Amino acid sequence: MTDNTTDKKKFSISALIEALLFVSSTPISIGQLSAALDESQGSVKTALDELEQKYKQVSGLRIQRKGTKAQLTTAPELSNLIENFLGVENTSTLSQASLETLAIIAFKQPITRPVIEEVRGVNSDGVVRNLLSKGLIEELGRAEGLGRAILYGTSSDFLSHFGLNSLDDLPALELPELEIDQEIKILKE
Repeated sequence: MTDNTTDKKKFSISALIEALLFVSSTPISIGQLSAALDESQGSVKTALDELEQKYKQVSGLRIQRKGTKAQLTTAPELSNLIENFLGVENTSTLSQASLETLAIIAFKQPITRPVIEEVRGVNSDGVVRNLLSKGLIEELGRAEGLGRAILYGTSSDFLSHFGLNSLDDLPALELPELEIDQEIKILKE
């Protein structure tokens, strides 16, 4: 048997994190990486930032983050090459209702189904079930209050599917501004 501490000294924290992300099929939290490497969370965050910059400059790989979790993925710009190589056909498309619901969830998460339905103006049971089955959204917990509705948010598969590194890459949500006169008129009616 080899001594892991001796092996760890041969590599930088970035290299060790890279190895752990490479072998993991799911996102790994900063806390998990910190515990596995016996390093501070600050050191792990710094090393992840360094890896992220390195990959953006000269690599076909990317660090994808969601909250405090990170995962090693391929560059979204290479998706066609990878799909062709693997023989993957994109047979699944998202309906207009699915895209609309997904956008609401992405920008308003965590969000409950009743709030989604309030925004859309239609029942969204089937659409939410479909997005869950595709792995694009996930249950994040339960809301406080009457009924304790399920809270939904986007998943790491959502980020991969749309070629995003994090939710910060979403475009800014621009809502039309109401004029004060319109706002008052609405309140009077």
